[in-house]
Amino acid sequence: MQITRQADYALRAVIFLSRLDDDQKASTSAIAEEQKIPPSFLAKIVSQLSLAGLIQTSRGARGGVSLARPPEKISVLDVIEAIDGPVMLNECAGSPENCTFGESCPLQQIWCDTRQELVSRLSSATFAPENIH
Repeated sequence: MQITRQADYALRAVIFLSRLDDDQKASTSAIAEEQKIPPSFLAKIVSQLSLAGLIQTSRGARGGVSLARPPEKISVLDVIEAIDGPVMLNECAGSPENCTFGESCPLQQIWCDTRQELVSRLSSATFAPENIH
């Protein structure tokens, strides 16, 4: 499994925003430059993160981008799923009833357990300052 480049860029953008003071906003150009994200790509990412309720944007001279909630309340899973959708290893791990072999599949439980472990790990990893260096 590999996350998309877009999800990787989104994670970097949230890391950047998590390092700001509570009342501070960042311009998308500052995020793009420091995190080496193509600006046109970042615009789409910001839109998706905003729709997911993870960041907030405001226009104008005092505008910019900031986190919509405290960094310790945003998980790595939140960001990945906002961009890529639910974490899936294969089709039957997300919907075991769709498995061609049904309950007789020797791999189904492995895929389901592995997916659950990954989701658990990603949901417990937040952008709290002590987690992000």
